[in-house]
Amino acid sequence: MTTMARDATTASAGARSAGTPTGPARVPPGPASAAAGAAGGAEAVPGPAVSSGAAAGRGSEIRRHELATFLRSRRERITPEQVGLPRGRRRRTPGLRREEVAQLSAVGVTWYTWLEQARDIQVSEQVLDALARTLLLDAGERAHLFQLAGAVDPSPAAQCSGITPALRLMLRQLEPVPACVQNSRYDILAYNRTYARLMMRDLDTVPPADRNCLVLAYTNAEWRESIVFLDEAMRLMAARLRVSMAGHLGEPAWKMLVKRLRAESAEFREIWERYEVVSARGKTKQFVSPYVGLVTVDHTDLWLAPAQGARMVTYPPADEQSRERLERLHAIALEAEAEAEKESETKAEEAGAV
Repeated sequence: MTTMARDATTASAGARSAGTPTGPARVPPGPASAAAGAAGGAEAVPGPAVSSGAAAGRGSEIRRHELATFLRSRRERITPEQVGLPRGRRRRTPGLRREEVAQLSAVGVTWYTWLEQARDIQVSEQVLDALARTLLLDAGERAHLFQLAGAVDPSPAAQCSGITPALRLMLRQLEPVPACVQNSRYDILAYNRTYARLMMRDLDTVPPADRNCLVLAYTNAEWRESIVFLDEAMRLMAARLRVSMAGHLGEPAWKMLVKRLRAESAEFREIWERYEVVSARGKTKQFVSPYVGLVTVDHTDLWLAPAQGARMVTYPPADEQSRERLERLHAIALEAEAEAEKESETKAEEAGAV
């Protein structure tokens, strides 16, 4: 983004860390209740008492079974090759095995099995996030997963209601200047067409959960190759993240980001342990675009909501050659967009003909 066998001890430890099984909720039957008739002399009719607690328990059980079915269906549709695993000769299970999902998500096999069995266990946002990435869920499926689990999705894609149509229009009108909207966690919440192709061939191809400048700078080969002074950029971003994180230490999204970076990047672990801090400041940067080559820009932050850390990041050209190359990059983006629209129209026409 590995040895599949896990012993029972490891699985149980993973289960204890991920959630505690409590068994299905059982509600003893209550006494019969009597309802008075509309007319005063009507005889009372006995009937079962339905408490709000019993109804809530049944609703929770239904959600657990829906969650179990949803997870199984998504596990069975993914081939081992899609997640970098060998198929093997004796595979009979359609899609991935339970132990494969558990390993890729860093949870216990027993715990994940309980989850697919609709056991009454607690599941954290971090585990749901890992499962969503392992099962390659799209935005709608990810939202459904969190809803079934009764949890709040901490990802930026679920929390970017502040990206208004007017703000998206502003991003487009800034072209050919590359621009995006980020929060203080470096989540890329919105961007224009030039920005999408400045540091890689197409940012649209990156899953929303991975559209984070730190994640890309530390783990994405294409993004890393585009940054001329990569070591300095990684160090400064980690130092700025530590400053911003001081006000969000207990928030799941922040803890999840650091945990993910520490797990996926030895470089981040080493830099993070330095405890460096640095304030935000403008800076001249250089990128090597896969389309137009070297571009020198002036990084400028336009703060939208300082209290929340939201900002519009712009990259105006620092010299004439960079200006020309950004204009060429914008033209390439427009051409690609026109081709995609034409292809979409052709497919729609073909579907209509059938």
